[in-house]
Amino acid sequence: MKKLMTSAALCLAGMPAWADPLCDNLGFAGLLAACNRGDDIEVTLASGKPLGEDVVLQSGAYYEMIITSDGSAELAVSGPDFFRAIWMDEIVINDIEVRPMAVDSFEFDDAGELELGFVAVKPGVYVLKIPGSTGATQQIKIQIQ
Repeated sequence: MKKLMTSAALCLAGMPAWADPLCDNLGFAGLLAACNRGDDIEVTLASGKPLGEDVVLQSGAYYEMIITSDGSAELAVSGPDFFRAIWMDEIVINDIEVRPMAVDSFEFDDAGELELGFVAVKPGVYVLKIPGSTGATQQIKIQIQ
């Protein structure tokens, strides 16, 4: 009842409501448990093509973002506010795993793929975009509830 009242108050104040957990028993793996994983997020870097679709994530859930470049242009994806609103588990590039503290952007000079495993932490609306671009298709909005 208390959670329901808090959610209703937050909605009236224009803030996001509480999201239901993806699983009830996280077990030994904690936040990295298989039942706590959301759908993969696909981001495509290609000259003149949309970056991807807007997504809604749940705070406390684990996600993988797959960023793929087709090599048609030297492109980057930037989102420092988003990258500071998540806990990065690892970044995998060419089977090399990196465990960073912070990232501002990723730049691809050639075709390739990057996988970013993370836990969504800080609720809000964030933007990933191609730096210097102004088109609506050159960015995606990521909402963490």
